[in-house]
Parts: sequence; structure tokens; C-alpha cells
Amino acid sequence: MTDKTLAIILAGGNGSRLDPLTRDRAKPAVPFGGKYRIIDFTLGNCLHSGIRRVLVLSQYKSHSLQKHLRDGWTIFNPELGEYITLVPPQMRTGANWYAGTADAIYQSRYLLERSSAELVLVLAGDHIYRMDYAALIRQHRTRGGEISVVCMDVDIQEASRFGVLSVDAEQRVTGFDEKPRSAVALGDDPSRALVSMGIYLFDKRLLIDTLERDNADAASGHDLGQDIIPGLIGRNRVFAYRFGGSLGRVSQDRYWRDVGTLDAYYEANMALLDPVPPLDLYQPDWTIRTYQAQHPPARTVPGESGSQGVFINSIVAGGTIIAGGGVHHSILFPRVRVNDGAIVEDAILFEGVEVGAQAHVHHCIVDKGVRIPPGTEIGVDAEADRRRFVVSAKGVVAIAKDTRF
Repeated sequence: MTDKTLAIILAGGNGSRLDPLTRDRAKPAVPFGGKYRIIDFTLGNCLHSGIRRVLVLSQYKSHSLQKHLRDGWTIFNPELGEYITLVPPQMRTGANWYAGTADAIYQSRYLLERSSAELVLVLAGDHIYRMDYAALIRQHRTRGGEISVVCMDVDIQEASRFGVLSVDAEQRVTGFDEKPRSAVALGDDPSRALVSMGIYLFDKRLLIDTLERDNADAASGHDLGQDIIPGLIGRNRVFAYRFGGSLGRVSQDRYWRDVGTLDAYYEANMALLDPVPPLDLYQPDWTIRTYQAQHPPARTVPGESGSQGVFINSIVAGGTIIAGGGVHHSILFPRVRVNDGAIVEDAILFEGVEVGAQAHVHHCIVDKGVRIPPGTEIGVDAEADRRRFVVSAKGVVAIAKDTRF
């Protein structure tokens, strides 16, 4: 049934909590893991799941996202009805931008109506995970569901950040409470709660009709989790689908992260350097596709002082040169250069960053095109860093794109 499914990826948020990484790009276009963009994980799931009709609903600062989709994801054949299409706000009903996740889909509902799809899979473009959506579709059909909500169990202390579900013995959803002060615990484990991952599968006609009613409701916030899903429980067949089950083809690492803050983003990247990373990027039949420019291989060379360039437990992308510097537990995107005597520790350096000789870069994220002068210290003096840069709640220093010292 994947050939009867249209995927809609919500990519319109402004990502303010990821500032300065989102000053010039949409959140789904933020680089991740040394070579990827965040949206590549959702698109990769669609590709491997056999879903070849994808609408990406964009809004803020979409040029970088548009360029990435053009360069890295122009792979489907339109003559076979396949596509990945970026859709800005259509403003067919007024001069407004998206008022919420439900309104974003409502503004593009004519694309749903024109589609021959029977099911609509609603996805977020800013989460890091791997999932076989084909297994979700099979379960949806087998149960005769009208809506399926993908969910996972989390520590009950963390549940208030999500939409919390209650389900019966048949996994039919009996309650949905968006970001409650106190969450309902799982029946078999009072320390855990079942929460929504923001992934929804709808029967298309039901979704269109529901969006029409929601648009006419002046009191609605036009949000899928806050307004749409709770209103359908009880009168429609709404089922929960447990993420990380045994039905899909992808290896079950059960990893899912919302990298919506600097600290969450930093920690998700650093986790890739664990001896056994929680996210398996190396499953050969579930690779993460992306755009990758033609760079020469990364290499280490001696610096001017004769010191050897070295890197330890790091991800180093193509075109990178470590010229007499040292890199430890860090992620280096393409065309990074680390010069003689410079030390890079626990850092994420985006494409084209250059670290000057004898500089010390620690516990930070450096955006594209930054030239760090020789002898500069970052992540060493917290007060000095706060005067110059954005510093997260946990002390991660973030340096904006093309910053000049």
C-alpha cells in the first residue's frame, strides 16, 4: 500500500531554539553527523519504505532546504508519478502563513485532493530516527484503522514534553493529552508513559474533511496534536503503533531524537562517537542518503613545526586537512582545516571552518565558513564566550555562520 500513500513532511518551523544555526536556514536543513542534513533521515525512511510521493511543506528561510532537496534528492521519476516537492505557503484562503501544523496541511489540501493516494502519512522534518513506514501502513490496514499514531514509551518524568496517549488492550487510542502537567502511566509500568512521536497516518478523505471543520473553527489553534487528534478519538478508529517493533525491515535501535535545542542537537551528534552508537548509520540496506560534493579524501599532514596531524575517535568528512593539529572526539564536516598546534576537542565544525595555528576549540559548534584566528581560545573561558557568542544552557558554545573575529 505504499504506492497509495502520500507523505507530507512538515518543515515550516522557525527553529528559534537552535539559534544561531537557524539564522540562515530552516531547521530541517541544519547539518548533522558530519555529512547529512536533519531532513535526510525522514526522507531516507520514505525512500526505503517505498514511499515515492513526498510533499515538503516549507516556510521560514527555505532556500538552503530547497537547494539541498534539488542537489541531493532529485532521484525520483516524475513519469512514474514519483516526486519530492517543496511546497511553500499557498495562501489560497488568505494572505496568512501557516498558523499551525494542521493549517499547513489545510493550505495545501488541493494537492491532497488531486492525488490518487488513499492514505496520508504526516511526518516531521526535524527528527533523527530510522523507521520502516511500510510496516506502519500494513498494521493500519490490518486493523481497519482510520488514523494511526506512532508512539513510544518514555520515562514518565519526561512525558509532559509530548502528547501522552492512553490505549486499550487492542491498542486503540482512548485518550490523547498534549503536553499535560501529569502524564498517565502505562498499565504494566508506572514509571513509563506512552507518548506521540508526531507521526500520523490518516485515511485521506477523513483528513481532508477534518481539516475543513478545523479551519472553520475560530477557537482552534489548528494544531494536529492539540486540536485534530483529540477531537477524533472516540468517534473514529484511532490506533497506536509502537515504534521499534519487529514488523519493519530496519534494525531496531529504537532511536528517536527531537534535536530542537542546541544541547539536544550537540548531544545527538556526540552520541555518534560512542563505541557502539545508539543510532546505527551503517546498516547496508538502510543507508541515509544526502547530497555529497566531490571532495578529495580527508588526510593528516605534518604542520610547519613538523608536528603530525592526528585525530582520535572523530568523524572526519572529505576535503578535511589536519595539518599538524590535533582533533579528539569531534565531528568535522567537509573542507575543514586544522592548522599547526591547534587543538579541537568535543566540537562540531561545519563545512569550510578553519582553525588557526595554536588555537584551542572545545565543547562548541562552529557554523560554516568561520575562520578562527591563531591562538584563539573557545570553550575555555565561559564568561569570555558569553560576551562573544551564543552559549547553551549546558555550556555549549555556538558560533554563527561566517562570523569574523
